Amino acid sequence: MEKKKKRLLCLLLILPLLLVILFLMKNHNQKQEEKQEAEEEAAKIYATDISEVDSVSYQTESGEFTFEKKEDTWIYQQDPDFPLAQTYPEQIVSSFGKLEALRELKDGDDLEAYGLDAPAYTVKLTDTDGKETELSIGNAVDEAYYLLNKTTEKIYTVSSSVIGTLQHTLEEMAQLDDYPNIGSGNLKKEVITRGGETTTYDSENEDDAKNIAAVAGGLGAVTLSSAADYSVEDKDLKGFGLDEASRTTVEATYTKDEEEQALTLYIGSEDGEGNRYVMLNDSRIVYLISVDVCDNILNVEDSAETE
Repeated sequence: MEKKKKRLLCLLLILPLLLVILFLMKNHNQKQEEKQEAEEEAAKIYATDISEVDSVSYQTESGEFTFEKKEDTWIYQQDPDFPLAQTYPEQIVSSFGKLEALRELKDGDDLEAYGLDAPAYTVKLTDTDGKETELSIGNAVDEAYYLLNKTTEKIYTVSSSVIGTLQHTLEEMAQLDDYPNIGSGNLKKEVITRGGETTTYDSENEDDAKNIAAVAGGLGAVTLSSAADYSVEDKDLKGFGLDEASRTTVEATYTKDEEEQALTLYIGSEDGEGNRYVMLNDSRIVYLISVDVCDNILNVEDSAETE
């Protein structure tokens, strides 16, 4: 019994010591990791290091683009009303604001040798203090590109992946509207107004069952993927047949999560290529929707039979 007590006492005395040793080892390992990370960071080469960018412009084969940050929102300078998806300028700033280089070229050749005398891409970044950093991107080399920081006059090689952020067209950078899921199962009512006349299809009316199924098929087939104008002005609506005097208005009531929702579509004239111009609710984007889908939304066949 006495021996057991002595063993227990020894364990109780050793346990705090083990905990201290464990703590010291953990602290040592953490410091070693931090030291290694600091050494790795110190060994990195950066072609740029801009704390906060509020303007970026660049020139590519697709044209010239300038994005400015206004009250935490990026806008397309050439058309401030353009529905710009924020991820695109954010990716560019993330890539070029603090751009890690693969290596810095010292005592190199003339700019012409790297394709930097007539660069394929040029990028200008402006920080919140108005300081500009200009970059030129030249020839490809292996899986990298030559890059000149014109501000520091230093040449680097950078990963080819950074070029991908500059290769989007303006259309690809548009933030299109969300469109709801509508079908015969959740469409409650559709009201069509054209030329001062109104047609209503109501799911509560048993005689409208066929019509509701037809227009629901049209509403459910809409895809907002192609646009004719991304920020149409009121004065230009007539050219699309979307001014108040010309357009057909479709007001659909449907359910989502057991709650009633409303959708308004304005359907305009045809584009001559099998589509009609369509606007959604209060959006300023003019979409292209196939004539067949629009005919289903408007239940054109039923209208023709009625006539």
